[in-house]
Amino acid sequence: MRVAKILAGCTYGPETLKVIGKAFDEAWANIADHFAGDARRADAARERLAHAILIAASEDSRESEPIKNLALQIMALSYRGSWLDPGEKISH
Repeated sequence: MRVAKILAGCTYGPETLKVIGKAFDEAWANIADHFAGDARRADAARERLAHAILIAASEDSRESEPIKNLALQIMALSYRGSWLDPGEKISH
């Protein structure tokens, strides 16, 4: 899986990697329904989310929530609402 390779390839320590992995899982749980039924699109979104998580994280990251929230904001900007229903907002 490309996502695992992306996250495993970063240079963070083991504790930070746990936080990053948790942030990814939490963020994906928030948006996965938007990609249901289209495996290719879901894989692309998971890869994009992995990159967003790495942008949001730092070696000092100790909590998943701030990483998840920033990554979801990055995702929202990158998709510009293309996967949201009209009037729907991302829940954090």
